[in-house]
Amino acid sequence: MLFETRAGAVRLRWNERGLCAIEMPEMSPRALRAELAKQNGEHPRFVREAARMLKAHLAGGPKDLSRLPLDLSLLAPFQLQVYEAVRALPRGRTATYGEIAALLGKPGASRAVGQALGRNPFLIAVPCHRVLAAGGAPGGFSAPGGVVTKQRLLALEGVRIKVDHGLPFDVDLAMETLRDADRRLARLMDRAIAFRIRPDAVQSPFEALVESIVYQQLSGAAAATILGRIIDLFKPRRFPRPEDLIETSDEKLRSAGLSRAKALALRDLSAKALDGTVPPLAALEKLSDDEIVERLTAVRGVGRWTVEMMLIFRMGRPDVLPVDDYGVRKGFAIFRRLRDLPSPKELAAYGERWRPYRTVASWYMWRALEL
Repeated sequence: MLFETRAGAVRLRWNERGLCAIEMPEMSPRALRAELAKQNGEHPRFVREAARMLKAHLAGGPKDLSRLPLDLSLLAPFQLQVYEAVRALPRGRTATYGEIAALLGKPGASRAVGQALGRNPFLIAVPCHRVLAAGGAPGGFSAPGGVVTKQRLLALEGVRIKVDHGLPFDVDLAMETLRDADRRLARLMDRAIAFRIRPDAVQSPFEALVESIVYQQLSGAAAATILGRIIDLFKPRRFPRPEDLIETSDEKLRSAGLSRAKALALRDLSAKALDGTVPPLAALEKLSDDEIVERLTAVRGVGRWTVEMMLIFRMGRPDVLPVDDYGVRKGFAIFRRLRDLPSPKELAAYGERWRPYRTVASWYMWRALEL
């Protein structure tokens, strides 16, 4: 049984002994509606009652979830002990893994407690989101969304924790600032899945732009195949260097599947990496967004949009609004209930209220397409 709650989608699985899983699948509102429309409405009475209790609980009305009929028959003895200790934690209270271990008389078993909670099939009913690492750090969370979901569940109980989003800015401050600046955006943020951008694995600007050029106007699968062939040309190197690409003939590059225009673009990128126009990552990070755009769009085949995606998804810059991006413009039209797409100028003007966190607002414009 799948249903919607204030904390997101929840799915119940059961057998003749009771509930055997309470899950929180990460789904867009559109995907959730589609699955709900296909769902058979005939469920056992205890399942319907469990759904009612969980909805009320996650809406802020505390319920005694110890009454939920959980099938605990497949749990190992230690796992069952951990779950019973965690179920005893009252709403709005937290404990550390070490404190749970000590409560069980096994003060050295904090890691084992964490492992048991990582296998928790009964999210919310066994409130593992209330268990933190030492010093109040978030620790882990095995549900979709990870520690961001953990943060969201605790916030419903009035508990605030800081989560490291792996970004060079304070995401919690960004969210609060945007909520205060734009009430309409605040409502969208409440309806959409929780914000989560984690910068891709660190690459040099050169490598990131090679990948961007290869991927232009191709499906992901086709582009990945071509990029893999290019990399294979230069094995055992992990990735070709600028001088490698310059020294390679057009025929050899095109044999990997590159078009003539992309081969020329990669050569120009390589030349500009060697002359310093495209600097190493450490030097690039010292530049402003506008300076990065100016530097990198000097490369053949690299436009402003490509650089903006790099600023958002690889560098985690906080204040990027890609006004030419179709998804952002379409999402903005939905967000503002406009009949037509806004012009880049109109979007930029409205987006002034989102400074200095226009990256976060842009992410929610993309999410508006899923509602």
